[in-house]
Amino acid sequence: MKIVLQRVTSANVSVNNKIVGAISQGLLLLIGIENTDDEKDANWLAKKIIDLRVFSDENGKMNFSIKDIGGEILCISQFTLLADYKKGNRPSYIKAAKPEIAIPILEYFKNELSKSNLKIESGIFGADMKVSLLNDGPVTIVMDSKTQ
Repeated sequence: MKIVLQRVTSANVSVNNKIVGAISQGLLLLIGIENTDDEKDANWLAKKIIDLRVFSDENGKMNFSIKDIGGEILCISQFTLLADYKKGNRPSYIKAAKPEIAIPILEYFKNELSKSNLKIESGIFGADMKVSLLNDGPVTIVMDSKTQ
């Protein structure tokens, strides 16, 4: 699994001009699921994200996790994170998991995040989504379960 994590002061996702998910302070997660991903990848990333200290303390140091601040998480599936762009000019998405594999892993991942008792929102898998965010910092981290 590949995830682009962004610290935000707010974010929302809309489908057909209707907001389907919205958060205030927290994390926006863009999530790419590969053919070879499984629950082990989702578990590792969920735990890492919940405990990752990317929120500032009173001295401006990143010492707090999302659970420490009671933040919120917005999950957006994004197969384009898995683009292979090395050959030619049209990216290949051959590494991206098909919906029958990706959807259960995504749902499992969101369920693991929800065990933190934080608000977890999401977009709609496979939909044409419009994502709006107010990046905080900016703090952006690229995560890959295959590099654990």
